[in-house]
Amino acid sequence: MGPALVTPYALTVDAGVRDLRAADHLLHELTDGLALPEGTWGCTHLVRDDRPRVVLSLALPSAPLLRTTWERLAEAGQGALSPGLPDPAGRAVLYPGASALTGTLTVAELLARSAIDRVTVLGAPGDPDPGTRVVTRDHVRPQWQHGTLVLAATPALGGTLVPFEAPDPTPCCADH
Repeated sequence: MGPALVTPYALTVDAGVRDLRAADHLLHELTDGLALPEGTWGCTHLVRDDRPRVVLSLALPSAPLLRTTWERLAEAGQGALSPGLPDPAGRAVLYPGASALTGTLTVAELLARSAIDRVTVLGAPGDPDPGTRVVTRDHVRPQWQHGTLVLAATPALGGTLVPFEAPDPTPCCADH
């Protein structure tokens, strides 16, 4: 179930960020600065219009916390704020259990420790065996797909899996 199904208390922050890494950093900075509770969801959303960018969403556990967060973000001038989520298909950065997904875990452990509902392997039919090891690289960014939080993974050495999204991707044309 997506953040809108978890809580109706959500807002979107459009700070004009252009890449995912900067959006992740800003999301962590905002939530740390606001001291938001563990039940807070933080996602990034790609906006593909005449001004492509990445917007942030926060889904909070209560109406009072939403009001306080809105007021503090507005006072700090952190970007344009709007109510609700920008779309249902965000990329989860902050979610229950995210901080426990470090090192190498089995698929079953990853699912049990976090809000992730499912792991898929790109190019493979069906779900991976629950005992398959996942090398998290301490960077697990699942995506919302039809109300389900899904981690896309790829095969790696030794029969392990790694999350599809690399923590430090090589920029396009880095060798030019």
